[in-house]
Amino acid sequence: MARPDTTPESSIPEQTAGLSGNDPGHPGSPDPDSAAESTHGPLFPPAVLAACPLPERGVVLAGTPLGNIWDASPRLAAALARADVIAAEDTRRTRQLAERLHVEITARVVSHFEHNETSRAEELVEQAAHSLVLVVTDAGMPVVADPGFPIVKLAHSVGVPVTVIPGPSAATTALAACGIAAGAFTFAGFAPRKSGQRKTWLKNLDSDTAVTVLFDSPHRIGQTLADAAEVFGADRQAAVAREMTKIHEEIIRGSLGELADICADGLRGEITLVIAPGQAAEPDPGELIGEVRQLVAAGMKLKAACGQVAAMTGVKKNRLYAAVIEANN
Repeated sequence: MARPDTTPESSIPEQTAGLSGNDPGHPGSPDPDSAAESTHGPLFPPAVLAACPLPERGVVLAGTPLGNIWDASPRLAAALARADVIAAEDTRRTRQLAERLHVEITARVVSHFEHNETSRAEELVEQAAHSLVLVVTDAGMPVVADPGFPIVKLAHSVGVPVTVIPGPSAATTALAACGIAAGAFTFAGFAPRKSGQRKTWLKNLDSDTAVTVLFDSPHRIGQTLADAAEVFGADRQAAVAREMTKIHEEIIRGSLGELADICADGLRGEITLVIAPGQAAEPDPGELIGEVRQLVAAGMKLKAACGQVAAMTGVKKNRLYAAVIEANN
């Protein structure tokens, strides 16, 4: 089945491939970051890093690139260079990030991941009371479906400052690029692994007004889309964003039913799913007749009163007008 609306890899501007980070999901990918660094040297001169404002103490949460080294901010680089302690989801990957930024880490680097973040929070907050503790994850923003919440909660409870260095987030990156209007959105984190739990979870997320953004694993995305099609309806519009900011970045748009077929065998890379809101059922005009009559009693013309109530409730003006006329006869 042809993809209904796809941004293919071949259509990504050439410079995207030239600036993106390594793509571990695609063995044999070039290492453009290394080439860029050898050509251009450090992304941020030492004077820039020294000038970046950072607190002397407290917890600092910093966003890290999703896969494109050029998305790193100078404040992130400065924090890596000047922190006293770095709490890293993967210490090896954090050291690699610093090397690619040509930043020398002098801090004590400790592991801080899903299975030890709660037990480690007290120690880190105690240190943050008199020194700078930097919290980073492998990619994206700490706390946002990633480690970091326990240390933030504890820091606030004991009066230790918490600062954020804004950075990339797969959720907002996918939302901005997918072409689904988002006056409001709900970020739901990772979808449950089991289908039954996932369907119940999706039912609780269903919204007539807000876009839903969630993360999923590449090998389960087809099953998640099939469950979403069952819960929301196969015609609900959605977009699958894959490998955002990387060489093989791709956005696949279509209905949930179409996307479930396309992704039935899974995908490769990091996946973000964006689901459009449903359409709210139109109110029953008969239930709004009283509001129209109140406006008419206050001196408003009937058609104007119907127009005002229709604008406030979403009911069609002509249906409301007809309901009032019928009720008056």
